[in-house]
Amino acid sequence: MSSSETGPAEGAVAAVAPQLRELRRRAALTLEAAARAAGLSPAHLSRLETGQRQPSLPMLLSLARVYGTTVAELLGESAADRDAVVRAADMEPTAAGGWTYWRAGAPGRGMQALRVQVPYGSQGDVVRVHPGEEWLHVLRGRLRLRLGDTEHRLTAGDSAHFDSMTPHRIAAQDPDGVELLFVHTLLQSPTAALCLGPTPGETP
Repeated sequence: MSSSETGPAEGAVAAVAPQLRELRRRAALTLEAAARAAGLSPAHLSRLETGQRQPSLPMLLSLARVYGTTVAELLGESAADRDAVVRAADMEPTAAGGWTYWRAGAPGRGMQALRVQVPYGSQGDVVRVHPGEEWLHVLRGRLRLRLGDTEHRLTAGDSAHFDSMTPHRIAAQDPDGVELLFVHTLLQSPTAALCLGPTPGETP
């Protein structure tokens, strides 16, 4: 594929840049305030807003919480369509930070549901700490999930449900990667007090 051509996943991520700036302004947040709440440097967030950097999925999740919205809206999808059923044929893949994910729930809800493909060696050293709860279910492959000081090995059919304020890391155990169903809660108020920590492995 030439550099002038983009697939659905690349096109969706390219559309994030102007949406990030618009949502930040709508939330009446300065670049510095939004970056601090999301655990990013202002320079890094500026590059995301101008399309110079591609956001990872965890970054999109953090920014969605800061702006009181969903990853779907960050990707420019309409929040007006609140159908209860999401058909497989309508799930467009989005590549972000080495992961690929598909929206598995309707936008504009209090929870975000995603189907996520995590390649081997991708973001396994990134520690996440943020408000909310997360639930995940392994569809295929084997997962290494670290919660605090404890590491868990999950296989197909296993699930985990935890407080997102617990430092956590997600990594594929095998070269074939791991596929997950992933559900997390969203903070709907952009002015909520956020405790998002720094994101090791993400450099400005």
